[in-house]
Amino acid sequence: MSARTAVVLMAYGTPTDVDQIEAYYTDIRRGRPPTPEQLADLTARYDAIGGLSPLAERTEAQRRTLAEQLERLAPGEYEVAIGLKHADPKIEATVDRLAAEGYRRAIGLVLAPHDSAYSVGQYLDRLRAAAEPHGMAVGGVRSWATEPAFVEFVADDLRMRLDADPAPTRVVFTAHSLPERIIAAGDVYPDELRSTATAVAGRLGLTEGDDWQIGWQSAGRTPEPWLGPDILEVLDTLAADPSVERVIVSAVGFVADHLEVLYDLDIEAAHRAAELGLSFDRTACVNDDDEVMAALAARVHDEASRLDG
Repeated sequence: MSARTAVVLMAYGTPTDVDQIEAYYTDIRRGRPPTPEQLADLTARYDAIGGLSPLAERTEAQRRTLAEQLERLAPGEYEVAIGLKHADPKIEATVDRLAAEGYRRAIGLVLAPHDSAYSVGQYLDRLRAAAEPHGMAVGGVRSWATEPAFVEFVADDLRMRLDADPAPTRVVFTAHSLPERIIAAGDVYPDELRSTATAVAGRLGLTEGDDWQIGWQSAGRTPEPWLGPDILEVLDTLAADPSVERVIVSAVGFVADHLEVLYDLDIEAAHRAAELGLSFDRTACVNDDDEVMAALAARVHDEASRLDG
């Protein structure tokens, strides 16, 4: 039996072949196949960014770098495996494999910095449910919204872009929208996004309302209301403000280049900005940055120590 600790690195997942897009979309829709129009729309979005999302490669790079950082921190103690929400390997399959290999404890780390019962909480719930039949002890990292290495990464990239162009600029910090009903349930998600935005802006001396604001993006296509304002609405509003000539979107809710960044921002939002006469830019995603992954490795190690009591 292995005495090492398994780390389940959890992410949304993406199709890795065009033939997988329909099954992937069906999984997102909880088993309801998309209409031909919906499938064609999603496929067209993938086509627009080169055919498929690079998310699978980005997630594997993050797994590899996190494993390297954990090995430096605690040699021989950790095995890092990917568990996905909507693609293979699913969280449950990964846990089953790790249990069969003898692991009896697992730490869950979601590749999303902002805690929410609706998102991060669901990943960790799935991890615990999968681990329970195997008698595996489970810990989890709930939030890294103000992790200094993460904040510094975003702030440094944003500073570079602000310094490169003196045009009057508004920074818009965004994350994936969620249904508005989470607010009534007391979910911390909006506060989590604000904590990241405030920390980054504080490092750069930016003032809310004058220099920066919060927006949301990539809302689901359902009848219920989602958190707003949407980034496209924000752009419409800013275009009417004579004091704003440029917009920099800092998509701090996403830590890898994928469809919601490469299409929703780099294509759709950038096109809207161009139509409105606004200059448009976007900060870089973390991807597999060594410093951020090292900080997350330290958080995983701390959580494992907490399991030890």
